[in-house]
Amino acid sequence: MGEAKTRCGWVGDDSLYQAYHDTEWGVPVHDDRVLFEFLLLEGAQAGLSWITVLRKRENYRRAFAGFDVAKVAAFGERKIAALLQDPGIIRNRLKVRSAVDNARHFIEIQREFGSFDAYIWQFVEGAPKINAWKSHSEIPATTPQSDAMSNDLKKRGFKFVGSTICYAQMQATGMVNDHTTDCFRYRFPS
Repeated sequence: MGEAKTRCGWVGDDSLYQAYHDTEWGVPVHDDRVLFEFLLLEGAQAGLSWITVLRKRENYRRAFAGFDVAKVAAFGERKIAALLQDPGIIRNRLKVRSAVDNARHFIEIQREFGSFDAYIWQFVEGAPKINAWKSHSEIPATTPQSDAMSNDLKKRGFKFVGSTICYAQMQATGMVNDHTTDCFRYRFPS
């Protein structure tokens, strides 16, 4: 029998959560489609637990055109109304509308910077910030970098991009390594 892996304390016993932690969380992402996916999902998560969103992820992928930002940006009122009837996603009117509006702003950033990747990684000077937390309780909910990201995104018209959401995005996409030092993923998140 294999040796048990030590994971970050927030993971627990849920196999979906474990797979997400073990293969995705904290891995540096430079693909605009994946960055858009996490921006949309982190916004949907506001006020809820991440596992709730993770369990609906495939439904979001279907409902939001595989996270194709151009397709989502083109969603009209009829499509938004249909999404609000979809039990597979979180049917919050403000979150659904913000996903569509944020897609439009996302495209504006791509035009300005060449990619969303080039824009978003500037908040950590282009390289992951490696932290050394011993326990989950040490990890902050926000940082000066997430504050700056949040403020800039809000100025550009984005919604559901508060500093806590931005920090969660940074953690999820490997802009920061917040695996605890005892976690088997700490040294090798990519």
